[in-house]
Amino acid sequence: MMFLFSGSHSGKEEETGVMEFETLLTKAKKGLVVRTDSRKIQKGECFVAMPGTAVRGIDYIPSALDNGAKYIVAPKAARDLVAPVVENKAVAVYHDNPAIALGELARAYFQVEQRDIKLVGITGTNGKTTTSYILEHLLTTAGLKVGVLGTVSYRWPGFEMDAPLTTPDCWMIHELLFNMKKADVDVVIMEVSSHALDQYRVAGLDFHAGIFTNLTQDHLDYHGTMEDYFRAKSMLFKDYPLPRKANVLNFNDPYGRRLLAEVEDGIGYGIGDTNLVEQEVGNKPLLQGRILSMTGQGMEIETSFKGKSWLIKSPLIGAFNAMNLLAAQAVGLHLGLNCKDMRKLSTFAGVPGRLERVINDRDLDIFVDYAHTPDALINVQKSLKELDFNRLITVFGCGGDRDKTKRPLMAEAAAKYADVAVLTSDNPRSEQPEAIMADARPGLTGAARIIEHPDRQTAINLAVMEMQPGDALLIAGKGHEDYQVIGSETIHFSDKEAAMKAIKEKYS
Repeated sequence: MMFLFSGSHSGKEEETGVMEFETLLTKAKKGLVVRTDSRKIQKGECFVAMPGTAVRGIDYIPSALDNGAKYIVAPKAARDLVAPVVENKAVAVYHDNPAIALGELARAYFQVEQRDIKLVGITGTNGKTTTSYILEHLLTTAGLKVGVLGTVSYRWPGFEMDAPLTTPDCWMIHELLFNMKKADVDVVIMEVSSHALDQYRVAGLDFHAGIFTNLTQDHLDYHGTMEDYFRAKSMLFKDYPLPRKANVLNFNDPYGRRLLAEVEDGIGYGIGDTNLVEQEVGNKPLLQGRILSMTGQGMEIETSFKGKSWLIKSPLIGAFNAMNLLAAQAVGLHLGLNCKDMRKLSTFAGVPGRLERVINDRDLDIFVDYAHTPDALINVQKSLKELDFNRLITVFGCGGDRDKTKRPLMAEAAAKYADVAVLTSDNPRSEQPEAIMADARPGLTGAARIIEHPDRQTAINLAVMEMQPGDALLIAGKGHEDYQVIGSETIHFSDKEAAMKAIKEKYS
């Protein structure tokens, strides 16, 4: 994406030396271009040496200087290393955390403080995307202009692009928000990943509301421990305060209850009795849901909050979707919607790749879902098992170059609920699919029936061939994605398209 301003600050150039960060912020407000890629630096611009694990921004300062950087933002802790490199070549600016500095510079550059746009952040292991779509529908049908930054796409009325990351880099976020404001967007809904929080990609932003969906094992290859994973997620609620910000937290989740007890302006949401929750978290407002009915056609939920109750009907299925509906309602109420507005949830049909039905002329009940964690796979299978299907056939795999401890847990989740577990490849990346499958296989102990094949298309073919009248087939792991990463190559692959090919083969 191109920068909106192409020139740097005009006026008398400073001598080389050290500058206070506040002075640099003033220059950013006047149009000083800031970059984190030394290769893209042009004469007179500012280079921020970002912290990193595999690579360090300070190692690219010489490259930035060669390309004409006038200002260098570097960590205070590395001052002794940086000063000799920058001396007599540029102005050095030292900051405790350059990642936070980038957010503050982006805020100044794009004049964030002049916006009246409301920002809602959603974090958690599962449910972020579905909740964002539900909330987008709820706010849009209430007459608001809504923008979304999420796993599937970055979009607002009149614009949409595929999302390369769930949460984009810091500068791009501010630029996208700037463009949304130009398009008169009222509310922006952002999926906020744990990586983005840990790397301060949302620095410089003010959140009017935050949602915590749940926390189950994922991304431990990055975070190391569940406690560190939780710490990263909790940053959305503890490190980005705003007066009257609503922290909407799942009280059915133990980590959600922990946050509800710790943060100010917490609003709990969940299903079931709230007496024990109130004892644990204190006097916090709780939005309570009760599932009155659930069929293959949808569900009816009674919602209660601050002495008021109302009914909503939704074509979505699954208790996890009931939770997503409750979270969206809590934020909607905070943003000024009323109980009557919640009825509009009855017209929300669903999310691409989230328990999405594959429409076919053979009336086969085939669903694709993004479930790629043990908890998500359990939830989506439970939802299908609660309906009136004869058998459940589940196709699943595990990603390469990711948390290996999750692999047998994925298989265990499949074995627990599937009548037929089909183990295959997902995105193997640099690993051999057979090796990934071998890591997962111990979890399949006790499975009623097992089918294995490392080629995902072939595995889906075998699963469809296995189907009998009244069966349901779940193809899990990729959802809306239309690619597969094998080695260093990214190839086109869609589970929906693969299912249609398999149906054609079955009946040819």
